[in-house]
Amino acid sequence: MIQNDSHKVAVITGAGSGIGRALAERCAVEGMRVVLADINPADLAVTEHMVRAAGVDVLSVRVDVSRAAEVAALAEQAMAMFGAVHLLFNNAGVMGAGAGAPPWETALADWEWVLGVNLWGVIHGIRAFTPLMLAQDIECHIVNTASVVGLLSFNSYAPYHASKHAVVALSENLQQALLQQGAKVKVAVLCPGWANTRIMDVGRFDQGAHLAEETETVQRMRQAAAAGVLPSQVAECAFQGIRAGRFYIFTGHDADERIRERMERILNSADL
Repeated sequence: MIQNDSHKVAVITGAGSGIGRALAERCAVEGMRVVLADINPADLAVTEHMVRAAGVDVLSVRVDVSRAAEVAALAEQAMAMFGAVHLLFNNAGVMGAGAGAPPWETALADWEWVLGVNLWGVIHGIRAFTPLMLAQDIECHIVNTASVVGLLSFNSYAPYHASKHAVVALSENLQQALLQQGAKVKVAVLCPGWANTRIMDVGRFDQGAHLAEETETVQRMRQAAAAGVLPSQVAECAFQGIRAGRFYIFTGHDADERIRERMERILNSADL
C-alpha cells in the first residue's frame, strides 16, 4: 500500500495531539496532503502549524467524531478540497479519569463518552469514508487505532477496555467484508501498548462534563504512559505495518505472552 506517498491524501482524526499529531507529521514528511480533525481547536491549530511547516497542503476541521453528521461533513470537505482519500486513520481516542471503578459503578456519562469517541468514532469514519474509497477504485488503506488491551483481559477501566476490543472486532469484520468484495481498500488495526501521550489528561470537551476523582489506578496508568513509547515511534510502526501489509500492527512484543495466555485460557475454557 502507498509505496509512493507523494501527493496522496491522508485523513487523521484525533490529530490534535499524541499519536494523531505524530501520524500527521509522518504523513507530511512522506509528502502527503493532510486532513486534520480534532475536537480541540487549540490543539488542532498547533498540529496544523507543524504540518504546514513541512510544505504540504492541509485542511483542518474541528470535528466531534462521536457525531455521525460531523464525520460525514469531514468526508465531504476532504473530497471537495482534495478530490480523493487514500489513507484514513480512525485514531481519535479517550480514556477519562474514571479508571479503577468497577463497571457497575462507572458513571453513565463516562460510558457514553468513551464509547462515543473510541467506538462510534471509528464506526462513523468507516461509514463516511469507505464508500468514497471504494468508488475511487484505487489502492487505499483504513487504519483503526485500537490498543493492545483490545486483545487482553484488562480490569482497570471497563469503557476503554470494551471499546478497544470492539474496535479490533470491527476492524476484522471490515477487512473480511472488503476481501470478499475483492476491494482495493485494505484495513489494519493499530494496537499500541502504552504510549507517552496525554490520553489520561483529555477530558470531555463539553461544559458540565463528568469529572471523576483521580484514583491510585489512574496515577499508576499515568506512570505507565509516561514510560511508554513515543508517539513518533507509534507512527513509524504504523507506516511499516501498512507497507508490509500487516493487519495487526503492534509497537512492540511486550504483550505477546499475555495475548498467548489469554487465547489459551479461551481454548481451554479456563477462568480468568
